Amino acid sequence: MNGLLRDTGMNDQAHNLRRVLEQKENTGLKQTRVISVISGKGGVGKSNFSLNFAIGLAEKGNKVVLFDLDIGMANLDILLGIHTSGDIVDMIENEKSIWDIMEPGPYGLQIAAGGSGLTDIFEMTPSKKDRFSRQMAMLEGAFDYIIFDMGAGADADSMSFILSSHETIVITTPEPTAITDAYAMIKHLHMQDPSLTGSILVNRAESKKEGAGTAENLQRAAKRFLNKPLGILGSLPQDKHVLQAVKKQEPFLLAFPSSPAAKALRQCLEVYTGKHENVEKGEGASYKRFIGQLKSFLKRGEQE
Repeated sequence: MNGLLRDTGMNDQAHNLRRVLEQKENTGLKQTRVISVISGKGGVGKSNFSLNFAIGLAEKGNKVVLFDLDIGMANLDILLGIHTSGDIVDMIENEKSIWDIMEPGPYGLQIAAGGSGLTDIFEMTPSKKDRFSRQMAMLEGAFDYIIFDMGAGADADSMSFILSSHETIVITTPEPTAITDAYAMIKHLHMQDPSLTGSILVNRAESKKEGAGTAENLQRAAKRFLNKPLGILGSLPQDKHVLQAVKKQEPFLLAFPSSPAAKALRQCLEVYTGKHENVEKGEGASYKRFIGQLKSFLKRGEQE
């Protein structure tokens, strides 16, 4: 019986290795960039942005995987209208491969659903944390972008992923409470790691002027009080098509490609990809650095 289990395990490893090699052969070795999409409070449209932004990057020919790490509120599969055969919890608890939990989306985008038991992700044993890190390490070179749709706020559960990422995108709306919470989030992350870079995205702006003003005010506050430079990704307008797309369980970028929100998002994508086109990716942006940081933070959680 033990021999059969060993053979099964070896077959699974061989199958997973083949998938990794096939992915890398088909795409070429990628310099994978890890992005955490974050917000200071809930209800600002973070997950909807994450999904449509990921689709936009994939539409441009990038290999992208989107992880739903919005603990307690994982809903990317609902927004996309798909049924997943596995999720991150299955990968940890039932020892599924990271490749087995991915569901295909538009333009080759891969989705890794969170699962209803995601709230217990950081209650893992050391061996499960090690397994999680090893599964994440398998993605090196297979994707251009790994995007984490994080939960609102900066609790201890999500900090491991955010601080390990190469950069963040901070989502806010023009509402004073959302701006205040976004600044608090930026300040908290800056205190933990001043080198972590980030960009601001303003959602549900009534006009381009309001969106730009909100982003610039937040940018100035971070520079003045924290001496932290932040980029501005742009803004998305208040648009009825976004709600209609949510009801249809379709990304607004695809359901209403000519809508004001879709056009604005494409402008944000041009800003983002243009910013990185001529930037040489050194050790600071390496995937090995991300894995090393993630392992370190997960182990730190065991000691606290």
